[in-house]
Amino acid sequence: MGFFAVFDISGSGMEVQKTRLDTVALNLANANTTRAASGGPYQPLQVIVGQRTDNRFESYVSGMQRQYWGAEVVDIQPGSAEPRMVHDPKHPDANCEGFVAYPNINPVSEMVELMEATRAYEANVRAVNAAKTMALRALDLGER
Repeated sequence: MGFFAVFDISGSGMEVQKTRLDTVALNLANANTTRAASGGPYQPLQVIVGQRTDNRFESYVSGMQRQYWGAEVVDIQPGSAEPRMVHDPKHPDANCEGFVAYPNINPVSEMVELMEATRAYEANVRAVNAAKTMALRALDLGER
């Protein structure tokens, strides 16, 4: 593993965590959306993360795919949770029994997800800064 792999790994981690932060923000913003474009209540989204692969053209031409470290967002899928039914007969989206389907979004668990993604992003930033500091100190050694 080369020295610059640290930047690849941490950079990909920061991209994944930013996507997670955006998804959590979207879920929280739509926690009370009873009518989405699909017709029903908003479906909370989940980020699927996987190992980054090397899909560069040069790798296929040379026949040698180099080891590539890091993470990437594989997909962003709607969750499979059933909607939360609330009795509110005056709501415009109420069914014939007076129940309204709200997204099954737990704000507390979404906030935990938000804090987790924020901390992971910060850890990746610290790793990049540590690698940068080591590189600068190595250059300082070369000057002496």
